[in-house]
Amino acid sequence: MITSLSFPVLAFAPAAVLLLVFGISVLRERRRVRNGIWLFLAILAAALGAVACVAAVSLGAAAIGLVLLSLLLPLAMLVLAAFLVLNGVTMWRREGRSPGNLLSLLAGLELLGYVLLSGVADVTEWLPLEAVRSALRLVLGYVSLQFVCFLLYSFCYGLLPHRRRADFIIVLGAGLIDGSRVSPLLASRLDKGLAVFRRQRADGHDPVLVASGGRGPGEEIPEARAMADYLLEREVPENRLLLEDASRNTEQNLRFSNALLRERGTGQRGLVVTNNYHVMRAARIARKENVHADVVGSPTARYFLPSATLREFAAVFLDHKGVNIAACLLLATAALLGPH
Repeated sequence: MITSLSFPVLAFAPAAVLLLVFGISVLRERRRVRNGIWLFLAILAAALGAVACVAAVSLGAAAIGLVLLSLLLPLAMLVLAAFLVLNGVTMWRREGRSPGNLLSLLAGLELLGYVLLSGVADVTEWLPLEAVRSALRLVLGYVSLQFVCFLLYSFCYGLLPHRRRADFIIVLGAGLIDGSRVSPLLASRLDKGLAVFRRQRADGHDPVLVASGGRGPGEEIPEARAMADYLLEREVPENRLLLEDASRNTEQNLRFSNALLRERGTGQRGLVVTNNYHVMRAARIARKENVHADVVGSPTARYFLPSATLREFAAVFLDHKGVNIAACLLLATAALLGPH
């Protein structure tokens, strides 16, 4: 017999189990993006448990809560769409018209387009349009779920304590200004790396600080050289500084830096420093490249974060493009061919 006292325990039991699975998964490998799925499911189960508890007391109160939630979702979508469009305009003005900088603008316009199409479908009740809306709803729902899990765990990963002792600290490059000067974005990474380096030395350790970045298009010198000059000006000992100046992307940053560290005989445990929006993907790549390091993030200008985060998510999503595209096509096909 289920008593009133035991019901809340039973209502939240699935959430507790999922949270335990999440914790075990993080302990086994904190750099897996899929940890975010377990965390999202645990939060969803907790929310459903809360609804069940409210319904046990008052079905009317639970029904009102669900109605309010159903009304808030479209409003939240409109607010989000407006925010993304405004942010996209800001990125356009401050950072230029590159595809990566326009991601938030495009995402906002897509959401507005879906809201508009949904409204027209409701008014016209035209079956082909309703079928298209259903297909878009399922695909957007799938992608949105993936994004929420990615965003949720990216935030949580940034809060996890990193290892106390590091044999090395790799700072990832991020482009130069006027071909030779450290950009504000890169300076943020270097300042974070420097702070971690000093903290390690204050604790009695002596890590190697790796400046990682090759020479990109329009750059007069490798990023690693400009990074090293920046660090030397801030009194980093030259004998604790290592330059990796051949890489062109994050995969090469970590692969080439790891090779240099192995040649030098440096210990196998360390930290990687990048910007906060890039932490989750960098951690995933570090795992793939067999770099035994946690990743820590440096601050990023707030206006830059939405487009940068969307870009990181798109990269992770496309890393599994076979599965994700197949899932989107399957959902869209089911919606288009199903009853309306």
